[in-house]
Amino acid sequence: MTETVDGPAPLLELRGITKRFPGVVANDGVDLAVRPGEIHALLGENGAGKSTLVKILYGVLRPDAGEIRIDGRPVAVTGPHHARRLGIGMVFQHFTLFEALSVAENVALGLDRWPERRTLRARLAALAERYGLDLDLAREVHDLSAGERQRIEILRCLLQEPRLLVLDEPTSVLTPQEADRLFVTLRRLAAEGRGILYISHRLEEVVELCDRATVLRAGRVVATVDPRRETPATLARLMVGREVREPVRHHPDLAGAPVRLAARGLGLPPDRPHAVPLVDIRFELRAGEILGIAGVAGNGQRELVEALAGERPLPAAEMLELDGRPVGRVGPAGRRRLGLAVLPEERLGHAAVAELDLVDNALLTAWPQPDLVRYGTVRRRLVAAFAAGVVERFRVRTPGLRVPAAALSGGNLQRFVVGREIAQRPRVLVVDQPTWGVDAAAAAAVHRALVALAEEGAAVLLISRDLDEILRFCDRVAVLYRGRLSPPVPVGEVTLERLGLLMGGAGFAGRGTVVAS
Repeated sequence: MTETVDGPAPLLELRGITKRFPGVVANDGVDLAVRPGEIHALLGENGAGKSTLVKILYGVLRPDAGEIRIDGRPVAVTGPHHARRLGIGMVFQHFTLFEALSVAENVALGLDRWPERRTLRARLAALAERYGLDLDLAREVHDLSAGERQRIEILRCLLQEPRLLVLDEPTSVLTPQEADRLFVTLRRLAAEGRGILYISHRLEEVVELCDRATVLRAGRVVATVDPRRETPATLARLMVGREVREPVRHHPDLAGAPVRLAARGLGLPPDRPHAVPLVDIRFELRAGEILGIAGVAGNGQRELVEALAGERPLPAAEMLELDGRPVGRVGPAGRRRLGLAVLPEERLGHAAVAELDLVDNALLTAWPQPDLVRYGTVRRRLVAAFAAGVVERFRVRTPGLRVPAAALSGGNLQRFVVGREIAQRPRVLVVDQPTWGVDAAAAAAVHRALVALAEEGAAVLLISRDLDEILRFCDRVAVLYRGRLSPPVPVGEVTLERLGLLMGGAGFAGRGTVVAS
């Protein structure tokens, strides 16, 4: 199912790119072409080879075979500095910014050569106006929204006048309004003849934005299509080789269901520079309910998860109740024994230890389970069986149970850590960004597990930046903005536009106050 398109000669061509690692072929004879003025999507499951291909293009890795051509000329990209000289710019998924420095200072630090300060500011102002990237150059980064931070990365990239821009999951931390602004900017850049290679798991925006899409599966190109003639479902099928079925959430009648988890005026001061204080957080989470908390990254999600997990004791025990019991002063282990499971956003380092294998990573949180630990002795055989069950149930692609967590792709590690928590059958599950950066098949697997857990009577608190996820699977939804939470409302009473405005701060006034729409 490969589309042939007549048009200008490619700006970028990858021919037969192959890259092998021990035990795996990450890229297997990949061909890809991006034309001037084209927004070209690169799609694939986690582990399909997208990251490896982009690293080769940007000079971070060297291919074992194949050829890169710029304007028809073969080139050997020796590193990121060389890639930028060739006209290749990269906007990374994770922002590389210093919180305590200003916008202008952050831009200067990312340049190969530092211009005179006045010249830099003039160029930045001109670029910002030209592409609609409004920024106050004197503001410090810690005071900026995720969308404003992304504009810094784009401006820094554009200062080097790239002809090809590579964007990796650029809307993962944006409100719908900020994403719309980004699309306007990208279309302006394409209209000038620049090529854009666009990597995203959000297939709806690929259909809306992109001119062509190359689909990888297991390191090989399986299709090049016009996404405007496809649907998110058909693109997902191309990526995984089968139909991807999302579960259907039938919103239950929760009247009379017991309150499993309740925050009653939960507040915490910041414990580190630029942390977000939590202010008068209030909600009730009932058995069988999925309560969604939306919000742009950096508005207190991390701090809220730490408070709910018990990583930071609360000022008063009554600020948090678990099945009616005050637990604000109970630590993480005690809360787990009481049936509260928490999965943080950060996969490596917080949800899993990179150097430990999957068996030991399973034990990290599953130790309270019956029979896994007896009389202080770890029963290794039963722990291995538990880990194997998670791998099988959640279709984790791994060479074995004894490989370190760092060896798994991001999506497969996410499958594992989500499955590890769900397999413990908690009474309450708090999960932060469960499908962030994962492909359609992995996201559907996670969604099925969360819905099934709620249908079995557990209470689920879903913290997510993906509004489609929130609206599709949650029974009620609230928005977290600068450490304050809007009152939860039934999902049928909110719209995507209203959520986006709340995520941007509209409707919030004063300490802990939310103005009704």
